[in-house]
Amino acid sequence: MTDHPETSPRKPEDELGQRLATLWRVESPRMIARLMRQLGDLGSAEEIAQDAFMAAIEKWPQDGVPDNPAAWLSTTARFLAVDRIRRRDTQRGKYHLLAVSQPQVLEPTLDEIVDGDLANDLLGLIFMACHPILSPDGRSALTLKFVCGLSTEDVARAFLTPTPTVAQRIVRAKRTLAAAKVRFELPPESERAARLDAVREVIYLVFNEGYSATSGEHWIRSDLCAEALRLGRMLAALTPSDTETLGLLALMELQASRLQARTGPDGEPVLLLDQDRTRWDRLLIQRGLANIDRIERLGGTVGAYALQAAIAACHARSTVADDTDWERITALYDGLARISPSPVVELNRGVATAQAFGPEAGLAIVLPLFDVPGMRDYHLLPAVAGDLLCRSGDHEQAREHFLRAASMTRNNVERTTMHNRAAACAARHTTTASAGSVAGTARNRRTQKEGLKPIDGSPTN
Repeated sequence: MTDHPETSPRKPEDELGQRLATLWRVESPRMIARLMRQLGDLGSAEEIAQDAFMAAIEKWPQDGVPDNPAAWLSTTARFLAVDRIRRRDTQRGKYHLLAVSQPQVLEPTLDEIVDGDLANDLLGLIFMACHPILSPDGRSALTLKFVCGLSTEDVARAFLTPTPTVAQRIVRAKRTLAAAKVRFELPPESERAARLDAVREVIYLVFNEGYSATSGEHWIRSDLCAEALRLGRMLAALTPSDTETLGLLALMELQASRLQARTGPDGEPVLLLDQDRTRWDRLLIQRGLANIDRIERLGGTVGAYALQAAIAACHARSTVADDTDWERITALYDGLARISPSPVVELNRGVATAQAFGPEAGLAIVLPLFDVPGMRDYHLLPAVAGDLLCRSGDHEQAREHFLRAASMTRNNVERTTMHNRAAACAARHTTTASAGSVAGTARNRRTQKEGLKPIDGSPTN
């Protein structure tokens, strides 16, 4: 008789390791934020937080997991920090004669350490991680590591980048902050709006990289979308009256509601007008629409993120694609182009205009963008042009644009999609060469349903 192996129960040390890993993700940003206020140095704060978790690894297997693990970790970190401050002060005392000639620096008292405002601490950590003096890559890496609690390996995996490269980015970012003597504090009111823009930009870049990956084997990275949503909710909780932050959160929630419907069984893209809308996440849609209602009550509907969220809401409220109010979407993009002009916004506006008023109207906006230097290497420009040319009946030109887009993208799934679109255009060119442009309502509707790939997380996809 052959013995059948049984599934072995999880070992206690495995369960403890998993619990500590979860606690690190949730609690380390709060701990580091508190420690930053106490110590004033990001590297020291990270080290003390790690020491607190090492103490848990050593003590909990013998003493048992405390009733309130987060409080235990926080208290341990606080005492470790106080001990470090005392040792630092002792060392300073040895050089008192030198120190008296320097400007006085007031150390926080223990009462201030214990009773400090955690919300402000977290917000201060976010502002520091997203400081304008850091490179965009450095901001994203620092934010994911210290605000989201990801390990360096997890950050590297998220961006499909070698771990040593990400580790160097983090080290350089910390050195830059230290060299510039960036203080751990909330920016003054006069600077806060501009600094919040930088924070929102980092969060949306993380979301967009997940929503439409720039490279690799997968079109969607749902893990990055989840981290961006967590950051957006944290920022919205810390700045509850900031309508642009609410707009960003609403936009991400409404876009994320479509994630499950955006790929087919083999990972191939399923574009907006072909998606099974019953697969859209209704809870995320409800949350997004509720945030739009909050923005309207606060009177902040004309910000860039709020306008994009309103565009996404037009799709969320349409249970079938044919009910989409493309004229309203076009009007919203017209407003977005006025308050936040950019070539990418124009490209989105061209897509919406084509849906509302026909491909020729869209091409009138899209084709001039080929003369904009910053758009020449943007693969979605020829992809959009190819789509509109195909719908207008110029299949040969459409094919050339799709092939150009395929040669420019670094995402393998997207490259395959562009090649397939080019092949479809070649077949249409062969069968319709004598028929001229595409005609007929039914045919126009069918070509419209081909849709477009998202443009920087465009709500039209």
